[in-house]
Amino acid sequence: MFSITVAAIVFGVVFLAELPDKTALASLMLGARYRSSYVFCGIAAAFLVHVCVAIAAGSLLGLLPHRWVQGVVGLLFLAGAAMLLLHKEDEEEDGPKEPKNESFWKVAGAGFTLILVAEFGDLTQIMTANLAARYDSPFSVGVGAVLALWAVAALGILGGKALMKRVPLSLITKVAAAVMVVMAGISLYEAVAG
Repeated sequence: MFSITVAAIVFGVVFLAELPDKTALASLMLGARYRSSYVFCGIAAAFLVHVCVAIAAGSLLGLLPHRWVQGVVGLLFLAGAAMLLLHKEDEEEDGPKEPKNESFWKVAGAGFTLILVAEFGDLTQIMTANLAARYDSPFSVGVGAVLALWAVAALGILGGKALMKRVPLSLITKVAAAVMVVMAGISLYEAVAG
């Protein structure tokens, strides 16, 4: 059953966590070089694959006893918050080689490959798996996560540069980490209170 509330919570958490990530920068870089719609199609397809993998992993976590899952999810949220706060913002990612022409398949393929490789096992993929384990609504979690990732990619492609000039990256990172700490607290409380 689809839950708008769960999808909205997941959207907010994943959006905030992904915004300061390398995806926004990769989207901005590819969007500046190539046709935006081609870039978005490749990136969107890669994120769809990532969310499907995360939902499957989270569903497997959901087979464990509820208290254990809440404890593990809480600890993973805390680890995610720590990763966000300790992440070095000056890391540079190597982009894909520039396609020789701007055909749809070359540009979308470059975006797909870059995101598929760069984001595999990323914080938001782990977070999506945690949320799928936490909520008994994998479709709602998947929709919220995919829409959040697509929104970040679109922002990166179309207006990432302007956003980063107006909102400091450190503030976005701190807000995302705070949300994750709150989610960790809720999960750990449920694990202990049973």
